[in-house]
Amino acid sequence: MLRRTFSLAIASSGLGATIARAQQGKAVSPGAPRIALLDPYPESDPFNAELVTVFGQGGIVDGKTVTFDWAYADGDMARLPALAAALAGRRPAAVIAFGEPAIRAARQAMPTVPIVAGSDDLVGEGFATSLGRSSGTVTGFSILASELNAKRLEFLKAAVPAARRIGVLWDPDTGTFHLETLRRTAAGLAVELRIEEVRRLDDVARAFGTFADWHAEAINVLASPLVHAVRGPVIERANAARLPAIYQWGETAAAGGLMSYGPFHREAFRVMARQLERVLKGTKPGDVPVEQPTEFELVLNMKTARAIGLVFPPSLIARADRVIE
Repeated sequence: MLRRTFSLAIASSGLGATIARAQQGKAVSPGAPRIALLDPYPESDPFNAELVTVFGQGGIVDGKTVTFDWAYADGDMARLPALAAALAGRRPAAVIAFGEPAIRAARQAMPTVPIVAGSDDLVGEGFATSLGRSSGTVTGFSILASELNAKRLEFLKAAVPAARRIGVLWDPDTGTFHLETLRRTAAGLAVELRIEEVRRLDDVARAFGTFADWHAEAINVLASPLVHAVRGPVIERANAARLPAIYQWGETAAAGGLMSYGPFHREAFRVMARQLERVLKGTKPGDVPVEQPTEFELVLNMKTARAIGLVFPPSLIARADRVIE
């Protein structure tokens, strides 16, 4: 596989873009369209390898049918505008972008280039006019974040019925509109929420310190590319504090998180691969419907539960789609 990687170096005189190119495997096929990938995660994140695999299964093969140009933010969303500008210089035929900050950065740097996006709520973020319909140069996969954040709170309460204080990790870049639904659900469950912002990795330690002082009894980790990018430290701190926590992606529970509810990356990637194929064939992004998840799984990690001293209620285990022993 061939991959071209863009990185940014911060010099004492300011921010300068440095292109670092790494080539592996065969040379690029002549005429293969360039696809820019504006990625909030580190290059080593398994998310990226899974995207390449699923896209390849759909016939979009890096180094053969297309050329991928990657830009990794390494969890630092402030880098996205400069990364997008660097990608624009490569004159891509289309952009793949993940999360609201990446989509906005891509649209600003490449206003006429089609963007196939994966995001928490393309309607709430203003990129789609309605469910199933995109707007302007953006189409993609919308993950129903508001509804699923609230549903995860319900499952967390079911896992810890006695909990009355639930901490929330929230990325402000995902918007405040998610919180209204979450607060209504919390009121119905008779739980109090303590919402802590996560804008960078350093905020994770601060947030967990606040949760400890507040005597939080469980943690709801809201949907966010940034929070997912720093999921390792979040899982470690939640488990070390013996705090039951629920996450967005099934892959997070498989990586040691206690439980998760929502779609899997593979479904989002399959949809986005189909959308990208249509765009590359000349369909305008506005004519490519926004799609939403159709598969949701409740995943319980029994090993983590034992490690933190939690016993899942039998009724919740019976509802689980997958139980990791």
